[in-house]
Amino acid sequence: MNKEYEPEWDQPAVRNEDNTLTKAHAVAGVKQIVTIRLDVDMLEWFKSAGPGYQTRINQVLREYMEANRVRAQGEQH
Repeated sequence: MNKEYEPEWDQPAVRNEDNTLTKAHAVAGVKQIVTIRLDVDMLEWFKSAGPGYQTRINQVLREYMEANRVRAQGEQH
């Protein structure tokens, strides 16, 4: 397991005023455990750089999301 990851399973769920769970992306720094299927060679490449590969994968996905968000906003104007 990634040594940088510290589970917060014993922490209460974050709820908004309507008493419903908030969306994870709406709260900065909140992580959600997911299962994702990745190509073996790509996963090995991320792991080859040492501990923190999940954080690196997250950063690459975030950069892609932000680049496409900017592009999508530009197309709306």
